[in-house]
Amino acid sequence: MYQRSKELREVMKQADALTPDEQLRLIAHLTQKLRNCEIKRKPRRKVTEFAGIAPNLLGGMDAQEYVTRMRRGEFPDLEIAEKQLRKEE
Repeated sequence: MYQRSKELREVMKQADALTPDEQLRLIAHLTQKLRNCEIKRKPRRKVTEFAGIAPNLLGGMDAQEYVTRMRRGEFPDLEIAEKQLRKEE
């Protein structure tokens, strides 16, 4: 869900107070205005772009092993934190 600006919330509140005919005219106005605009979309990202972006968060542990152990009630994140502390010493 996106965050609505204060201005958008105010306009929406005002639009709710309009009659149905006025709302349709507002929609027609906005539609016509948008036909003349170029809407730029965010570029799609490839999953491979994220490879290595956060290395060693699992302390070398395989991600599937980590998930499996978490589901069993084990706490591999504590082991990882301990390994990192030992490295810093």
